[in-house]
Amino acid sequence: MEPLQAETRRAASLPRMNICSTIAETRAACRDARASGKRLGLVPTMGALHEGHLSLVRAARAQCDAVAVSIFVNPTQFGPTEDLSKYPRQFDRDCQLLEKENVEILFAPPVEEIYPSSNSNDAVTWVVVEGLSDKLDGRSRPGHFRGVATVVSKLFHIVEPEAAFFGQKDAAQLAVIRRMVRDLNFPVEIVACPIVREPDGLAMSSRTAYLNREERERALVLQRSLQKARQQFQAGERSAARLISAAREVIAQEPQVRLDYFEVVDPDTLDPVERISRKTLVAVAAYVGSTRLIDNVVLET
Repeated sequence: MEPLQAETRRAASLPRMNICSTIAETRAACRDARASGKRLGLVPTMGALHEGHLSLVRAARAQCDAVAVSIFVNPTQFGPTEDLSKYPRQFDRDCQLLEKENVEILFAPPVEEIYPSSNSNDAVTWVVVEGLSDKLDGRSRPGHFRGVATVVSKLFHIVEPEAAFFGQKDAAQLAVIRRMVRDLNFPVEIVACPIVREPDGLAMSSRTAYLNREERERALVLQRSLQKARQQFQAGERSAARLISAAREVIAQEPQVRLDYFEVVDPDTLDPVERISRKTLVAVAAYVGSTRLIDNVVLET
């Protein structure tokens, strides 16, 4: 059989992706996927998929028997002055990418399905991870992690996955979700997947679509600042203050990039560390033009 014919026949034999817009449809589809003892993996996203998202899908595919992906631009994790209305939405393209990855279930609900109130911010019940939600991005974006934790808990209840896959790029989010799962006894394994970068080192993000050519070039300073901190660490420096100082000098070379934070913290508690003696998260957030970008590295002793 010719290779093209074989591939066409194989593709034709695969079930088409089940696109669900309601909670009831999604629960039924996920229940069917688990009925034969399949391990179900979930990849939560806000759409505008890029290679970073697809790497999560592939990790889920490698570790699970069936994969569900959610696409939901969650309004409760955006502040009143943030980019909810202009957040990129590319649903048809996203569906094509997910079908190529053989995703079985796509949950793409309208806002009113997740938040039945006419105003999503009028929700009565919130999930708040105390002690973590006001650190790093939570400090810069009040209420952000309340929205994240609430919608992820909803997704876990709706899909009931055995494993859920998140990117290391959102390191603070990862810490919040891990703590929520532990404290609320969710029966789900949280799998962290490595940051996927552009060829020039920029961490992949849906928000890079906002950058013009000059801003895209300036954004590389985030990665350079992290590289500087890592080089200092590899040279023997263990003082967090000195690593931060060296990194800030790099960022200062791009005066049109406005630093939000550059911190050296415990990856689980997000508390600052003074001296690096164990696994440590080095995280940066900055505004390039009006676009807020984040990145991080993990230092291992």
